[in-house]
Amino acid sequence: MKRIAIIEDDQSIRENYTDLMTRYGYQVEGYEGREQAMQAFTIRLPDLAIIDVGLGHEYDGGFLLCQQLRQLSATIPIIFLTARDNDFDSISGLRLGADDYLSKEIGLEHLMVRISALFRRTELSQSIQTTESSVLTRGALTIDNDKMQISWNKQLLEVTITEFWIIHALANKSGVVRSRQQLMTDANMVVDDNTITSHIKRIRKKFIHIDSAFDEITAIYGMGYRWDISPEAQA
Repeated sequence: MKRIAIIEDDQSIRENYTDLMTRYGYQVEGYEGREQAMQAFTIRLPDLAIIDVGLGHEYDGGFLLCQQLRQLSATIPIIFLTARDNDFDSISGLRLGADDYLSKEIGLEHLMVRISALFRRTELSQSIQTTESSVLTRGALTIDNDKMQISWNKQLLEVTITEFWIIHALANKSGVVRSRQQLMTDANMVVDDNTITSHIKRIRKKFIHIDSAFDEITAIYGMGYRWDISPEAQA
């Protein structure tokens, strides 16, 4: 049974989501604040965390919790579920390592679809080696499917589960333009176009942090993105 942690300071909202997800067969644990959640996470991590941005007296407590949780695990799926649905907060949440950023106005059925999609992505990591080679190499890029690890010039890249699958979807068909919808399909994602764009920007920054000359991800206006291999990397 998958374990979901809900960090929400409003008790009635927290209990409503807990009841909903329990009916879908998940084991759900609710926390009203960041410190309470972190005490539990240091003992045992959930399979997925759903976090509100504002937590009690901490206006950005959810953002801080996301950072702390990412230090414990680079791959645990994280969803922000919040009333703060402006672009600035959404981009900030995704840059901090969240896999998705949702408004509390989202329909309950749609929310459960997004949760299921994240879990399917996690499960794919356990079966992908049965359908293809466990290691994918594209120039300086190495993707180890068994270990869910990505390296650039032999340096390990810290990626989330969503970032892993986006990179895999692009590099697996290098030289081919992948639309945002194709990326969502290939990476088994259910997100909007702006979320894909934010993830791509964050992925680029991670590669550039390792290699300032990184330029393998090309945006094709009105079409999508393409993974290019530089002539130097092909040599």
